[in-house]
Amino acid sequence: MLMSNRGKPARLHYMAGTFRVLSPGDHVICAVTGEAIPLEALKYWSVERQEPYASAEASVKASRRG
Repeated sequence: MLMSNRGKPARLHYMAGTFRVLSPGDHVICAVTGEAIPLEALKYWSVERQEPYASAEASVKASRRG
C-alpha cells in the first residue's frame, strides 16, 4: 500500500528563494492566519523565523510582531 501525503502538512526548511521538504505533505500552515497553504501556492516565508505566510499582508504582520 502506498502512503499518501494528501491532507498532511509538510515540514519545510525555508531558504532564500526556495525551500527544502524535510517531511512530505501537500500543504503548510500560515504562521499568522492559521490557514492551509498548498505547497504549489506557497510564495511567502521568513528564512529568519522559518515560517510560511499565506499572503504578503500576513508576512508584514509577522514582521511587525517582532
